[in-house]
Amino acid sequence: MANSNYVTVTSDKKKWVAFWLCLFGGWFGLHEFYVGKPFVGFLYLLTFGGFFKCYWWDLPRILRGKFKDNTGTYLRA
Repeated sequence: MANSNYVTVTSDKKKWVAFWLCLFGGWFGLHEFYVGKPFVGFLYLLTFGGFFKCYWWDLPRILRGKFKDNTGTYLRA
């Protein structure tokens, strides 16, 4: 039998920290700054979370585990 070791690469950033930052400061891009995306965070800051559309788009993505950090890896649970 072959030895099958699977390694799942995840971010060093936590999903729940990003969720709470998005919930209470998503209009200002706090969750984007947290995951290392300062340019996107600055755009959220200027547009109040993409006129609230991107903010509401990010909340379920974070909860489902589909939100990625600046390196393209999923957040740690």
